[in-house]
Amino acid sequence: MPMTAPLTAPLSRRALLSVAAATLPVTLVAMPLRSFAQETATATPTAAAAQQFSFDLLTEEMRVLATQPHVTAAAPEGFLGDLDYDDYRLIRFADSRARWQDEKTRFRLGAFHMGWLFPEPVRLFEVEGGMASEMLFSTDDFEYLNELAERVPAHAELPGVAGFRLNHPLNRPDKWDELVAFVGASYFRALGRNSAYGISARGLALNTATAVGEEFPRFSRFYTERDTGGGDRMTVYAALEGPSVTGAYRFVITPGTETVMDVTCRLFFRQDVAELGIAPLTSMFLFSEKNRAEFDDYRPNVHDSDGLRILRADGDVIWRPLNNPPQLTGSYFAETAPRRFGLHQRDRDFDSYQDTGARYERRPSLDVEPLGDWGKGHVRLVEIPSDLEANDNIVAYWVPEAPAKAGDAREFAYRLHWGDLPHDQGDPLAYVFETRSGHGGFAGVEAQQGTRKFVVDYKGGLIGGMEPDTELQPVVTIANGTITGTVVEKIAESDIWRLVIDISAADGAVVELAAHLAGFDRKLTENWLYQWINAT
Repeated sequence: MPMTAPLTAPLSRRALLSVAAATLPVTLVAMPLRSFAQETATATPTAAAAQQFSFDLLTEEMRVLATQPHVTAAAPEGFLGDLDYDDYRLIRFADSRARWQDEKTRFRLGAFHMGWLFPEPVRLFEVEGGMASEMLFSTDDFEYLNELAERVPAHAELPGVAGFRLNHPLNRPDKWDELVAFVGASYFRALGRNSAYGISARGLALNTATAVGEEFPRFSRFYTERDTGGGDRMTVYAALEGPSVTGAYRFVITPGTETVMDVTCRLFFRQDVAELGIAPLTSMFLFSEKNRAEFDDYRPNVHDSDGLRILRADGDVIWRPLNNPPQLTGSYFAETAPRRFGLHQRDRDFDSYQDTGARYERRPSLDVEPLGDWGKGHVRLVEIPSDLEANDNIVAYWVPEAPAKAGDAREFAYRLHWGDLPHDQGDPLAYVFETRSGHGGFAGVEAQQGTRKFVVDYKGGLIGGMEPDTELQPVVTIANGTITGTVVEKIAESDIWRLVIDISAADGAVVELAAHLAGFDRKLTENWLYQWINAT
């Protein structure tokens, strides 16, 4: 079972990607960092001379920077400093200004406007032939709607960007779909084929949900390098800066049914870090069949992800359904060199969501595949109470066994898989198809306080084709509670086996459950893990 740690401080969260997606148009374009002292002057951006660039050069620069004090960029002045939420919604990129649209490439580049939630400038460069040239833009590249247009100086060079996005013919050869976006701190997200934006990732998580305040280092510069052969691959380099750490990142992005990012990060620590989170994932879980009774909503489910999946070094699988808990919780899953971990959206049926706008059935799953031996550590899951689907309230990441200390240098390589990530139909282990929950006891009888019923449906695998009278053994363990009954049965005319677990627990107990089905001297299903807080 996972370890559950007491959380003594609220988690500082930034739903920056969710906000940006809700307020920004689909096609924005990138800006550079330049002087903005003369807002009304006509701007003819003049690019500085190209400079030699490589990942190793960026790494050395960030190593040296870590020996110097962290410097926070000054707040923007003029109209950029005055932008608020309502203003920001009135800014749109002029489609005709997209980068690379007249070149033979399968990518186009755009960016997010600086200001409002994004006060610190981000610089953007293009790398060709080992030389990096800065991209320069002005207010001419944007449309400022309604009364905002009167407050924006014409032809003014902008001092920076909030981030950028890449478009690619992902789903159709005649349509430039958005593929990936980097915006806000070190957040980014991507799409597989037929996906819709949901889960996001970060470059790094520092002190998340600990007694020490969470720190959000940011990507301060990006370098984009297109495939010289015009193929379906893009390399992005990024400089990470924060009070406790600097870093050099490389993302090799290959779009497809499953969009893949090969990530290498080289980190240099200015200060000790209470908890280092590698390859952090951020998602949203509001309700499902487990807790829908708490929400007066016509939709059966509302979530970007419904479970944490861990593929262990020995091939065993953990499935931990996500919660929207009554209090901030964190769980640690001890692992040694896991093959994969990630947040998944398993249910791909529109009828399970009934949301024609959000299309939750199209939200991508996201797996982290460690490259090389990551050794001992923990997969940590943080779950935050939320009553709004606009809040990203789920975080998962890898915590290395050795803590990060001032002066340390660390390197990690991993592969991110974005897409549906369907269950392997050839897997002998049946997978957790659905988890349901309700009051304990028997139907038609008044429920007793402190009891709970969990219904776990396992689908496919070797047991999917077994006859209903096959004897399967439920293997169920509990901490901080009592198991009062279990039942195993096959659902007629399906490949689903159902495990029903009744438990009881004291008021306020944090109950940890683990279950799987076994038979014929072997484990036959994934490991189902769950945490229930008896808040009655």
